[in-house]
Amino acid sequence: MQLLTPEQMGQADQMAAASGIDSHRLMMKAGEAVSAAVLRRFPAAVRMVVLCGPGNNGGDGYIAAKALFEAGCNVSIYHFGDLANLKGDVAQAFNACPVKPQPLAAYAPKANDVVVDALFGAGLTRSLDPAVQSLILNLRKAGSNVVAVDLPSGISGGTGAALGTAVTASHTITFMRPKPGHFLLPGREHCGTLETFDIGIPQRILTSVAGNTYLNEPSLWKAHLPATSIQSHKFKRGHLTVFSGGHGTTGAARLSATAGLKAGAGLVTLATPSNACTEATAHLTAIMLREINNVRELSHWLEDKRLSAFVLGPGFGIGEKARDYTNLLAGNPVVLDADGITSFAESPDRLFYSLSKHPTTFVLTPHEGEFARLFPDIHSDKSLGKLEKARAAASRSNAVVLYKGADTVITAPDGRAAINANAPPWLATAGSGDVLSGIIGSLLAQEMPPFEAACAGAWLHGAAGQNAGEGLSAEDLPNGLPKYSQIS
Repeated sequence: MQLLTPEQMGQADQMAAASGIDSHRLMMKAGEAVSAAVLRRFPAAVRMVVLCGPGNNGGDGYIAAKALFEAGCNVSIYHFGDLANLKGDVAQAFNACPVKPQPLAAYAPKANDVVVDALFGAGLTRSLDPAVQSLILNLRKAGSNVVAVDLPSGISGGTGAALGTAVTASHTITFMRPKPGHFLLPGREHCGTLETFDIGIPQRILTSVAGNTYLNEPSLWKAHLPATSIQSHKFKRGHLTVFSGGHGTTGAARLSATAGLKAGAGLVTLATPSNACTEATAHLTAIMLREINNVRELSHWLEDKRLSAFVLGPGFGIGEKARDYTNLLAGNPVVLDADGITSFAESPDRLFYSLSKHPTTFVLTPHEGEFARLFPDIHSDKSLGKLEKARAAASRSNAVVLYKGADTVITAPDGRAAINANAPPWLATAGSGDVLSGIIGSLLAQEMPPFEAACAGAWLHGAAGQNAGEGLSAEDLPNGLPKYSQIS
């Protein structure tokens, strides 16, 4: 599913009108979709309250209020702004509405109200008026059910940021395509459940204005998933190497290796220094062991061209050894995570220069702190949302960047981006990220392109968390991975 920014959706609206499509008719369809959703979800509501702003979002609200009134509901409208300034489609919707609006300040929320938030849509770029913010706080105190039109007022459609106090809806209705702000935090928490209605803008117009931002769903990468055949053997399914730290620090790498095996790699080897071989051997069965102590030994082992992909970072240790290994691996499919990323905190340009000399083969998987260490200026730029930050990081590093979190964002140097939204909150547990690295490494070993491998890995990781259930530990996740043949 392609996601449209508010600017792109506005452009689509303009192109639809220019092509001869009646813009007021589009507004009517939007408002009627809102009323239908409200009636479906709250058929026994005592009072429907519609809050209308001065723009097109308010126009949707007036039409929804008219439809609810005609359905026999007890409807009240409260408006923000000067009604004398309404123009175009919004004025037409207001004039056709049989319910007389009252000023917003006159509304006193009640717990049993069903409130339609049609104050401000996805294009909001500034904090709400103090009077509106005060009303929002009163809505929260009253515990009213809120249905948001397009996006809860106070949430940025482009970044998901809360622009001051924002409405928290139990349900959000948007039109034609969702916006990034529906899935990026904190916007996603404010939206409640989300419905997208087709109001009649042609697909050709949406396609022409769309960029390259997607919701991370199987349709984005399923065609690249590994497929086995009767002629498959272990080397055809890829050989993944996971680098381990020394004695007492092998656990994270073992989690990655186990995940890599469960995710389909034909062979997985744990590359460990000699002082951790006995410890690692005690925990390994199907995973192989290779003693690698230094760059010379790694360089010799890399002469084996059957090695397909690598994971470096989980529990590896921070320092020059990690930097040297990374430089030697440049040009190969690699997941660089955890200590591998932090090892370049003092010299990120050294990593970027190494990666710039090759096609994009690396996947960087930083969490918030690691991202800040590797890209400090990008991270501190308050003008950028998470999506823009991840895009800037991918462009700078010539790597696919998987910016972890409850709203994981995956970006490629060519500008493609996906927002992952299927991860349950109980994935926030120690070792979960190590499992994610192993899944992505396994997909790289099986020749998935880096962007698709990162997107698939994030989605599979979320699905595994759902299957394992609340209270999971990282060890449970590999067994929760869905079968590729059952992904639709």
